[in-house]
Amino acid sequence: MEDLSTRCIRIDAEHAPSVSYLSMIERGKRVPAVEMLEVIAQVFQKDLDWFLDGEDSEPDITPQKGSRGGIHGMALEPGFLFSNDILQIAIPELLSQTGTGGKQFAQLLIRAHQEHHQNHFPELERAAEEVGRKQMPLSPEDLLQMAAEVGLKISWFDETPKEVLDELGVLSKNVATSFFLPPQTLHLNRILQRHPTRLKYELAVHIGHAVLHNKDGVKSSMMVGGAQEVSDSNANLAPQDILHAWRDFESSFFAGALLCPKLPFRQLLDRHGYEISSHKAAGVSASVAMRRMTAVSPYSHWHYFDAYTPGKLKAVYRGNGIPLPWGNMRQVEDPCQHWAVFRMFEAAEAQHSAQLSLLEVQGQPRIYCCESTKVTDLAGNAHVLCAGIDLNPAIDAQGIDADTLALELKSLCNREGGFAKVPNSIKSTLTTISNILNINWVARSLDKPAQLICSRGNHCPRDPACYQRCKG
Repeated sequence: MEDLSTRCIRIDAEHAPSVSYLSMIERGKRVPAVEMLEVIAQVFQKDLDWFLDGEDSEPDITPQKGSRGGIHGMALEPGFLFSNDILQIAIPELLSQTGTGGKQFAQLLIRAHQEHHQNHFPELERAAEEVGRKQMPLSPEDLLQMAAEVGLKISWFDETPKEVLDELGVLSKNVATSFFLPPQTLHLNRILQRHPTRLKYELAVHIGHAVLHNKDGVKSSMMVGGAQEVSDSNANLAPQDILHAWRDFESSFFAGALLCPKLPFRQLLDRHGYEISSHKAAGVSASVAMRRMTAVSPYSHWHYFDAYTPGKLKAVYRGNGIPLPWGNMRQVEDPCQHWAVFRMFEAAEAQHSAQLSLLEVQGQPRIYCCESTKVTDLAGNAHVLCAGIDLNPAIDAQGIDADTLALELKSLCNREGGFAKVPNSIKSTLTTISNILNINWVARSLDKPAQLICSRGNHCPRDPACYQRCKG
């Protein structure tokens, strides 16, 4: 209702309903005047008759989300095999045999938890808002003052980026940026002084650790880069790995909520149509802003990737269940090169691009739209950030069969060799969806051909297939 009221005010402040008035309309205690209803109708892209037909409303138009994370759940039967005692013995054995590190496994668990809750963690939001008092933007000086208020003492050190190999054998630059030593000393790399948005983020993360865990020191040091040094213990599962990974997640989420408090940031995104460039007005990096979009948007069907070439996912969120473009625990030989994250690797620096994609998920085609941007991290590595949404739920919410529309568009792309111009009939529908969601890059994606994509090259739906061994 806050979002609807804000949208109405932008259209016609005189006749726009307040949040409390919308609440009374919803409860049947008020009937809006025609002028007010006209404003509301513009937001929902409907004629007045749609609100006034007098017929009973259809069943709930918000569809079931289905499985989380793009993978079907499974029945854990017989149940006694999945008891805590058995799992605590079996999981370390499984990880040891597959060479999966403790931190990798912990990150997978956390991602599943994050996607199950659709990135909503109100306790962390409230804790951040109490510290930051919902101020935005915050300056480095503001964050340094907050750090002092929670008892952190700053010490600066010097370290330059160095090249290291990750677990996939990929060479990239890496630099340690900060670490905390109990009882109260926060060590910051002086290189952060040249990157104020990163400095603010790192300060916010450590403030989060201090607030949430009273500076107990159970928090990983922070670094920037596409690779991490491999240690001999990488294939072992240590309880400390799980705890460190969870603390890292909590502190990182807190940092995003501190720098981009939910209501002010949502209002900023609403004013700017969810453009990635909104991060400049918020005083944060594109990465922080795009991750926060998935948490503050009233539309819940988002995904987010932070990708380093040739196939390293540093951060993943899939609240809309989209499959991964590649595994982030191993490199795959046949990635689909038509995902936006791959296409942007070849783009010039600081460019961004919107893409409409068709992808089959669990036997049904779905329409996804994303905005990708290529950036350079503090260590000098280029990487691609991608924020996207699943359009099927929004299409269904307008009383249109999204599956049928997606099948039509997929068939058209197949006939055209894998990509096709969006026909006017579908373009009109998706333009309406773009206006309702107030996401500018959805409309912008319609000016380019829709792309057929797949989760792996050996499932390529194009004819001819992208890989010789694929089936057309």
